[in-house]
Amino acid sequence: MAIIQSNDCLIPLIYKMSVNFTGEVLPGQFFMLRAWDKDPLLSRPISVHDYKAGKLTFLYQVVGKGTGILSRLKSGDAVEIQGPYGNGFPEVSRDLCVVGGGIGIAPLYYLVKKYKEKNPLGNCRVYLGFRENSYGVEAFKSIANEVIIDIGGIITHHVKVKPNEVVMTCGPEMLMASVAKAVPLENQVYVSMETHMACGIGACLGCTCETKSGNRKVCKDGPVFLREEVFYV
Repeated sequence: MAIIQSNDCLIPLIYKMSVNFTGEVLPGQFFMLRAWDKDPLLSRPISVHDYKAGKLTFLYQVVGKGTGILSRLKSGDAVEIQGPYGNGFPEVSRDLCVVGGGIGIAPLYYLVKKYKEKNPLGNCRVYLGFRENSYGVEAFKSIANEVIIDIGGIITHHVKVKPNEVVMTCGPEMLMASVAKAVPLENQVYVSMETHMACGIGACLGCTCETKSGNRKVCKDGPVFLREEVFYV
């Protein structure tokens, strides 16, 4: 059980929640959250937006009953968190190109932050796409070398990858598939898959996805995969 430090609405339906937590957390990992008894039945998987000792932050979108309950929690309320789960994004030392769409930008901030901490001279370019209203952009601008924003258009039309860059992306599957196909095969591309999850540890098989290596569990084998595992390129 964790105590909520803050739970703020950034724009309609988009919230940022911080809770007390101490432990090792990797970019791209997620937690299972719940603040109810039996209804809804399942906890909600939410990716890590930021972490520093004692403070764990989630950026989430209200899409149903569970996230609606989370959005109404206040500072001082308790929330059950289990995790961190998943394999997360790998550490890289080469230049980094990050592409996010909508609430898929959530795990990318912690990724960029940790990259710049370990590679202060490394170059990190960030592409963020939004349907109507942007959010969280200033945080990216404070740490990345370059941030390109698109609102209402198609962010992948702006993406230009350099030969030495590693690409990491999260967002709608169509966006990630577009990135996977557009980026030259010489560049490594990592995608963070999103799906419904029940347990977060691979026991229920509810988040199985088809890969070139056979069916794999997004919660345990992912959520981060190499593009060639999940997309045909």
